[in-house]
Amino acid sequence: MRFGEVMPEDAEGAILAHSMNEKGIKWKKGRVLKVRDIRSLINAGINRVTVAQMEPGDIGENAAASQIASIIQGDGVTVSKPFTGRVNLIARSDGLLKLNQKVIESLNLVDESVTVATISHYARVSENQIVATIKIIPFAVHEDVIARCEAVLSKVKKALDVIPFKTKRIALIQTVSEGLKKSVLDKTAAVTRNRVEKLGFRLIDDIRVPHLPNEVAAALNLSLKKEIDICLIAGASAITDRRDTVPTGINEAGGKIIHFGMPVDPGNLLLFGEIGRMVAIGLPGCARSPKFNGIDLILNRLAAEIPVRSRDIMLLGAGGLLTDIAERPMPRNKMRERKNVCKIAGLVLAAGQSRRMGSKNKLLAKIDGVSMVRRTVTNVLSSLAEPVIVVTGHESKKVLGKLQDLSVTTIFNAEYKKGLSSSLQTALLALPPKIDGALVCLGDMPHIGADIINQIITAFNPTESREICVPTWEGKRGNPIVLSSRFFNEIKNISGDVGARSLLGQYREVVFEVEVSSKSVLIDIDTPKSLEKAQCYL
Repeated sequence: MRFGEVMPEDAEGAILAHSMNEKGIKWKKGRVLKVRDIRSLINAGINRVTVAQMEPGDIGENAAASQIASIIQGDGVTVSKPFTGRVNLIARSDGLLKLNQKVIESLNLVDESVTVATISHYARVSENQIVATIKIIPFAVHEDVIARCEAVLSKVKKALDVIPFKTKRIALIQTVSEGLKKSVLDKTAAVTRNRVEKLGFRLIDDIRVPHLPNEVAAALNLSLKKEIDICLIAGASAITDRRDTVPTGINEAGGKIIHFGMPVDPGNLLLFGEIGRMVAIGLPGCARSPKFNGIDLILNRLAAEIPVRSRDIMLLGAGGLLTDIAERPMPRNKMRERKNVCKIAGLVLAAGQSRRMGSKNKLLAKIDGVSMVRRTVTNVLSSLAEPVIVVTGHESKKVLGKLQDLSVTTIFNAEYKKGLSSSLQTALLALPPKIDGALVCLGDMPHIGADIINQIITAFNPTESREICVPTWEGKRGNPIVLSSRFFNEIKNISGDVGARSLLGQYREVVFEVEVSSKSVLIDIDTPKSLEKAQCYL
């Protein structure tokens, strides 16, 4: 690839190396210069332009990133569409990341033009979380570089997998001694329930027995009969030896101690044992706290059905100092934690009067048996957007009736007759602090799924001049769009029914087009005929 300044006449087909904002020309870097662009440069009196020009054997940054992503992609991950030489690998489900660290290191040593960044081996991940990103540094790389990357993977099957979590039946045994308050036992039970349910586990029993080996053994045998998968034992006092009360109780129940002690702090005094197919864990004292500690590392592996042996526990020391790590819960049932750096709110505008529909409120019309507004809001709720705010206006009570059981914030726009802009301004009033941007979604676009919405949200990156992200299908721009919070004050001055679309022309240098695979981003429903088509679309 050749890089440098050339005359406009020699720049056709070249890639613009830097964004331009001079003499009436506002172009983003990465633009492939066409004949009309060359003409614009000449007419503007621009004599030199910095470009990258492809040479034989070069592969463009997006194609190169996609090829490398396909090389390292394993089970449980999907590959995003490339943008600006970047491709993300995204978890298909909650689970544990299994990583071949040597392969990732080898890929990064192939050439400076190729970078692969991942989260840690055996890190806990949530559905739709980005677990790795491939970024091509220049605008193109030579095909030889890709061949060398492929060679790295030739001797291994997979470089990166997400192992999904499996549901487990859990029992909690708490031993009781004189002076141990019931409130401590109750708190331990509540913390344990919360801890295991975040993994999709079910807490079947909370058994409380005297702090005696035979009592522990009896409780373990009861759990065996109930086909418990994992029995957690919180002793009235810390385990200090393999011959202590809890390990003796495991032995008396016919079990065996696999390992005692763990190079993880907090969590040193964890005891790991087995009784037949049931895992028995003597909990360290820190397990009574909801903060992330050693027991979480073990439960994460068991949730992914990764065997835990003595050696596995002993190798947890590197990275085992957890004292300063804040807990980052990741509920299974709903992916509401942020999976990318930026926090994006979801704004659903559902206040319109449906004037072109006649007397019918289109938002209440059913699409495949579900009201249009509910289908739209549910799609946004299933995405990375958080929180989700719905603006109502026309026939507000009826619209709210379709959303009453959904976890959304609703706000009434008393001036809804003034148009779309008034609803958007009303929505901004309900935003919490520290929001990086907002996804603006129209209530009459029920066919846009969470996958499309997430693609638009993850493309948002102000540090790379992607502050307005708009989806496209076959070159046509659609909805919803993501806007940076820096435009919120400006939106307050917009009027009429145009919403924030005017910003796209005003700030072309930070507009990023996200090519999506569905025409749904172009389909809004304004007329009875379009409603009829929409009802047949699914």
